[in-house]
Amino acid sequence: MRTGSNLPAVGEYNQTLVLDLIRRSPEGLSRVELTARTGLSAQTLSNVTRRLADEGLIAEAGKVISGPGKPRTLLKLEPSSRFAVGVHLDPVVDTAVVVDMAGEVVAHDEIDRVQGASAAQLVAGVGEAVDAIVKRAGIPRARVLGVGVAAPGPFDARGGRLLNPPLLPQWHHVNVREDLGAVTGLPVIVEKDVTAAMVGEMWFDRSDVLADAMFLYYGAGVGLGVAISGSPVRGRTGNAGGIAHIVVDARGPRCECGSRGCLGVSIEPRALLAEAGYDAVSGSDSRPDLDRLVADAHAGREPAGTVLRRAGERIARALVVANNLLDVDEVVLGGPVWERLAGVLSETVARRVSTDPASTSTRAIVVRHSRVGPDVAAVGAACLMLDGAFAARPARMMIAI
Repeated sequence: MRTGSNLPAVGEYNQTLVLDLIRRSPEGLSRVELTARTGLSAQTLSNVTRRLADEGLIAEAGKVISGPGKPRTLLKLEPSSRFAVGVHLDPVVDTAVVVDMAGEVVAHDEIDRVQGASAAQLVAGVGEAVDAIVKRAGIPRARVLGVGVAAPGPFDARGGRLLNPPLLPQWHHVNVREDLGAVTGLPVIVEKDVTAAMVGEMWFDRSDVLADAMFLYYGAGVGLGVAISGSPVRGRTGNAGGIAHIVVDARGPRCECGSRGCLGVSIEPRALLAEAGYDAVSGSDSRPDLDRLVADAHAGREPAGTVLRRAGERIARALVVANNLLDVDEVVLGGPVWERLAGVLSETVARRVSTDPASTSTRAIVVRHSRVGPDVAAVGAACLMLDGAFAARPARMMIAI
């Protein structure tokens, strides 16, 4: 259990800790309960809750009778006290969302993409989409914390600049944080999409079961978000999570790296469609073709079923290999392609993860779906702003020299 401190120097941590506990308790918590959970003195706890109430982040929400003594006043989160915008730059479709303090999506939109646009035009287009979605949501701009942007790597974490993500050639070497911040007038955070997805899933988790977890993000590409001890793992340069070159099928398709059967090329949407013998009919957007593949599998038409079962087996092997290294409690699967294929893949993935002879886990690996849904990267990007402002992390008490 995380506990607080009565030292004045860590007052901000105490405040975020109390807010985090209240946020994770939709029914509300009393000051007595908060004192017991945090280890803070009654006086310190009273000061902290008063500050949170003054800032509009929490409010009293009725009383509850629990044993002898006077009724206890419950404190609950005010979800509409703050908002954040999330943007996902994706090879198929760019998405924007607005979320409230509880992580609930209050507005959603897809951003029109102009082929052949310059970097300045791309950024301006995203800026216009941000302004439009905030206006449509009817939110006072003063309550918007900022914009989180999720994108495939690699990127420069310090500068907030995309480098050369292979699936986003138009965005190569764009200073997203600086340029989008200038266009919107809002703070901007740039994060790798798999890390954003992991953060989004943790923000929705009320029980801390994802303190040590993996998030397999399956979209146009594939990657792994990781959380250890309740914090996302970003790595030395912010580009952790690259699992596309784990070999999952020695007889699989040839990868550009020279190996055969790497995860990325083995489950890439176009590769699955080619294996099934489909002629793509939707140009760069594979979603209609994937829906057709799933429908054929459900109808028992081959080779659709075989192709998807094999994809599930490949995903399961990658999860087992990754878990052998990380040894986490839960594995979450999500992303736009996963959401389309989950109805066929889920059973195969869960079964193969539990029976794979390569697994070194000493207890069952919990595999489940994302609670957030297909827009998990965009929602996670917005949650990055909330997490940065309001998540209680002991590391923030460290003094930088």
